[in-house]
Amino acid sequence: MEVDYYEILEISKNASGDEIKKAYRKLALKYHPDRNAGNKEAEDKFKLVNEAYQVLSDDKKREIYDRYGKEGLSGASGFSGFGADFDISDIFSSFFGDFAGRSGGRRKSADKYPVDLEIPITIEFHEAVFGCEKEIKYSHKTPCPDCHGTGSKDGKKQTCKHCGGRGQISRGNGFMSIVQECPYCNGTGEVAAEKCPTCGTSGYQEEEQSLKINIPEGVDSGMRMRIAGKGNVSPRGDVGDLYVSISVKEDEYFVRHNDDVYIEIPVFFTQAVLGESITIPTLRGKTELKLPIGAKDKQQFIFENEGVNGVNSKHIGRLIVQISIQNPKKLTAEQEELLKKLQDSFEVKSGSSVGDNQSVFDKIKNWFKG
Repeated sequence: MEVDYYEILEISKNASGDEIKKAYRKLALKYHPDRNAGNKEAEDKFKLVNEAYQVLSDDKKREIYDRYGKEGLSGASGFSGFGADFDISDIFSSFFGDFAGRSGGRRKSADKYPVDLEIPITIEFHEAVFGCEKEIKYSHKTPCPDCHGTGSKDGKKQTCKHCGGRGQISRGNGFMSIVQECPYCNGTGEVAAEKCPTCGTSGYQEEEQSLKINIPEGVDSGMRMRIAGKGNVSPRGDVGDLYVSISVKEDEYFVRHNDDVYIEIPVFFTQAVLGESITIPTLRGKTELKLPIGAKDKQQFIFENEGVNGVNSKHIGRLIVQISIQNPKKLTAEQEELLKKLQDSFEVKSGSSVGDNQSVFDKIKNWFKG
């Protein structure tokens, strides 16, 4: 079974370059070998994440992959399938509808336009974490008052000349052709005999709307919020729903993966050697991180219930702190002399390996054993 690079990075097929990069950062942190020592499954996933990113981050490779799948990258042709949609459980429906995945049922009316309507909204990282109130402005369609949605001046229709009344047209040549709905008559096989002077055969007019919505805590990019009865209005009086597609901006420091949140904290090498306590930021304030003596670069520390209160999971995720040990780039003569004395005190000779000696960190630990 061929792997799906979009599924590997947990993104949609229309993801932007920034969304691809964000997804890669999340998953690379999650499956990094330094964090999953000896875990073969995590190692394999880390390789797949890197493989997927190498393809999808390159516009030319991505175009080939989208058209022909993985085989197309090696010169073979073929057709890639469609990625799976996802659903998000119904909540808060008594007030403003529900949340749904991209596969949510957008109803197509038999009229000239669909009754359901979708608009995008972009919110800040902290607004997604803690929830917020937003005012959205959009336009929705209502039937033309003069032709009542028919698009015809006098209501008369004639056979569509483009599809010959079949409601479908065929595109392509050679051995392959695609049959699709006729765009001129919207699949009805008929068009207006004489254009409506008000709407010009569109059958509708657009009205500006303004609406305040409450976005609950824990939402994430890719989720959709359904607001019942706020979509388009069909000529028959059917009222569609409004779907608000949510996109969350990246944060400068925190990286989110599901309900867990990651952050990388710079630590000076002496703080790591001595095992100091340092103050670190959390989503809700600050907390203390007690480093073990001899903490290692890229070492991770987990704080339970310091992540996101998921909109569906009903529990609070974790804060995962990864330290990045910082070494001095320049030394004064005095600092260099002090470090040499420290090195000599551990009986480490310049130019020699310390592999057979007791580690520096172990010796420091012994200082505290009395």
